[in-house]
Amino acid sequence: MTIRTAAVLIVLLVLSVSSSNAASAQANAAGEHSKHFDALSKLSVAVAQAMPPEQYAFRPHSESMTFGELISHIASTNYQFCAGLKDADTPTLPSPADKDATVKFLSDSFDYCASVIPSLTDEQLNKAHNSPDGRLPGREILLAMYIHVAHHRGQAEIYLRDKGIRPPSYMI
Repeated sequence: MTIRTAAVLIVLLVLSVSSSNAASAQANAAGEHSKHFDALSKLSVAVAQAMPPEQYAFRPHSESMTFGELISHIASTNYQFCAGLKDADTPTLPSPADKDATVKFLSDSFDYCASVIPSLTDEQLNKAHNSPDGRLPGREILLAMYIHVAHHRGQAEIYLRDKGIRPPSYMI
């Protein structure tokens, strides 16, 4: 093997490893976001399922959303955040009236986002997109969405406690 052939092989090897590392880093970023989103999703749906159907109209204060409205708000906003990450319009959303439809709406919103988040590229994570919180980089949209879900899920857990229901255990 000539020195020139060896040099070409080394360059090709370095480029191959660099390309592999870049793809791995991208997959890792999307994978990390997906992993945490999966836990967020499961716990949020479990909280929604914990409230009895007849209590979906419960509101702890006259200025508060009902439990059903709170769960629907989480779902609607999930769709808005994830549509923004896709630079797409928010799909037409239902207006559920009962527990089963509301839990399905919430679950479907997480499924919608689960179809978006794993395929996000570094470019999409760094690029600004529209969101309910304004124009933000993709990474910040994900963080804002996770905080939004956790905030309102925490409120929903207080609604459960007000009704004497122990919320599902925290999971990650």
